[in-house]
Amino acid sequence: MPENFTITRNEVLQASQQWIGNFNKGDIDACVAGYQTDAVMEAKPMGTYTGTQEIDDFWRPFIHSGAKDLEYQEVTLDVINDTTVHLSANWRMNVGQGVITLEKWVKQSNGQWLLAHDAFEVLEQFSPQP
Repeated sequence: MPENFTITRNEVLQASQQWIGNFNKGDIDACVAGYQTDAVMEAKPMGTYTGTQEIDDFWRPFIHSGAKDLEYQEVTLDVINDTTVHLSANWRMNVGQGVITLEKWVKQSNGQWLLAHDAFEVLEQFSPQP
């Protein structure tokens, strides 16, 4: 078990909750800033996006289309070491629901936690609710 297990776990939970909060506020720039510049995002069935520009190109129109009210349920954290944590969860929002198979959070040299890999699947889509 990593030396700072509880601290590491809490820092990643806070980073994840901040990302969700930014999503729900429609702050796309802050969402994209939550990824490493070379991050990979696998969004099934839509495709795989590499780097923050491609990730921005995915999230920006999606959030502008009215997606909001994102919440994670049944969150599991696997603390790999003091600088790497894997998160999985079920997710739900006003336009659909699905599963996060892997969010790989990596602690940067400045202490900030960023997503290095984001893999999720849309299991059900529905019309946006106001």
